[in-house]
Amino acid sequence: MLGLVLVLLLALLLFGLGFAVKVLWWVAVAVFVIWLLGFVARGTGSTGTRGRWYRW
Repeated sequence: MLGLVLVLLLALLLFGLGFAVKVLWWVAVAVFVIWLLGFVARGTGSTGTRGRWYRW
């Protein structure tokens, strides 16, 4: 009985881990696309800056 519970817990843990990794991959792709769009769509700043869309 204990072995069955451990196997079920392991299966649940691996399923949750796989789901979390898949979600993190989609988040990473979205951040990368936004980062690329920032370089493509950056405006020319008239305040003497080099046209960067970020502050740092």
